[in-house]
Amino acid sequence: MNRLSICLTALVLSIASIANADVTLPNIFGSHMVLQQGQKNKVWGWADAGENVTVTIGGQTHSATADKDGNWSVKLESMKVGSGPHKMSVQGKNEVSFDDILVGEVWICSGQSNMAWSVDRANDPKLEILAAKFPNIRLISVPQVGTQEPQKNFTGEWARCSPETVGQFSAVGYFFGRQLHQTLGVPIGLIDNAWGGSACEAWIPRDVLKAEGRYEELLKKWTDVEADYDYDALLTKYKERAKKARAAGKPVGRAPRNLLAGNHRPANIYNGVLKPTIGYGIRGAIWYQGESNSGRAYQYRHLFPLMISQWRKEWAQGDFPFYWVQLADFRSEVAEPQDSTWAELREAQTMTQSLPNTGQAVIIDIGEGRDIHPRNKQDVAKRLARLALAKDYGVDVPHRSPDYNSMKVVGNKIVVKLDHVGSALYTFDVREPIGFTIAGEDKKFYNAKAKLVGKDSVEVWSDQVAKPVAVRYAWADNPICNLRSRDGLPATPFRTDDWEGITANVLK
Repeated sequence: MNRLSICLTALVLSIASIANADVTLPNIFGSHMVLQQGQKNKVWGWADAGENVTVTIGGQTHSATADKDGNWSVKLESMKVGSGPHKMSVQGKNEVSFDDILVGEVWICSGQSNMAWSVDRANDPKLEILAAKFPNIRLISVPQVGTQEPQKNFTGEWARCSPETVGQFSAVGYFFGRQLHQTLGVPIGLIDNAWGGSACEAWIPRDVLKAEGRYEELLKKWTDVEADYDYDALLTKYKERAKKARAAGKPVGRAPRNLLAGNHRPANIYNGVLKPTIGYGIRGAIWYQGESNSGRAYQYRHLFPLMISQWRKEWAQGDFPFYWVQLADFRSEVAEPQDSTWAELREAQTMTQSLPNTGQAVIIDIGEGRDIHPRNKQDVAKRLARLALAKDYGVDVPHRSPDYNSMKVVGNKIVVKLDHVGSALYTFDVREPIGFTIAGEDKKFYNAKAKLVGKDSVEVWSDQVAKPVAVRYAWADNPICNLRSRDGLPATPFRTDDWEGITANVLK
């Protein structure tokens, strides 16, 4: 058979395959999955145009006709937790079936490397893995695909949580899900789509960023890169250098990364990672990201809320719960007052609580100065779980860190009042509050003395500031501080001034 015959045969087979396409579903649906309880859940997939598709599960049946592009979808009636395990049948010209399906609570676990950080690298990995015998917790991970082309599917499948399956899964995600499972006694489904080092803008559709009208410089930076970026040429040059280095017995060095397929390019992760899962029934999302955007903290004030709002819009489940981890303490401790990009990013995260159904887990006390990846993911997850348990499941548990309410100048002192203090404010380790600085109209901050006043206020002063106008607390990359509630939740870093920060004009 000549080459032309081979090509024609392949073309005929391809056309035949399209014309007789099997009913298929994205891999977010599969055996061992968890369906979100208490709501109508969307099920979707592909078939031949005009083909009738019937979905059956738990005594209910729904039918749809594939549109001209082969897309179909149905909405399942609400199912009760504790029912099942179920079998789902999807019938068209062929039949697809899934089994061992549970009904419970489903959460997205998203962000960058601190969310991606796996159980086998967290504290006590061997003990945690040995004890991970929770068959009613189900896990699925979405691979890292960076692209400008919206993806319909991904490579992955649901698995029961076990010592054999949990090791590579998100530690924060697993510990969060485990706490919910043990507290509520219901099945938990966890979708891990975190990507280490990712920037917030990579999780947002590009047209949405463009329509906002405030990201022109950021987008232009990338259009300039895209205009003349030749990864193949860079890789070829690297291989030539590597070959010469090996021959000379010298270090080869790292191969170049393809920026166009990476985790900072706007919309790359949205299209390649998030898009294939949008619409799957969930309760909410947990998020641990911000390090990669710390140099543009002021921009994050609107970029992060924009991302949350866009996810909610596309999921079409209303303002579903969205909880995040505030940046931990990191880098060297510095005794003198300082400007800090990380402090400004934490402030942007705190501001995002103005969105409905949001919450912040403050972890200023459990980071590691020497490592951007704190190993104590258990306590991080517990603080996220407190938010979900209290706000979504009606569990009476302290869940919000004390945060700034107001200030009052009294002579040469400032009294700051905090909200959400629980039974009272408390100082860890030593009696006097540590971590406060104070400034006058010259905007020069000095380390301050402080004392607790009543259950919810702190009096702050310095002999070097006769007429104070502003106070800051824990305003550093790695602040030395000790204020918390008696329930053990650390006070949220804050400042009473609105003086322009060092990231105010950084836009790309």
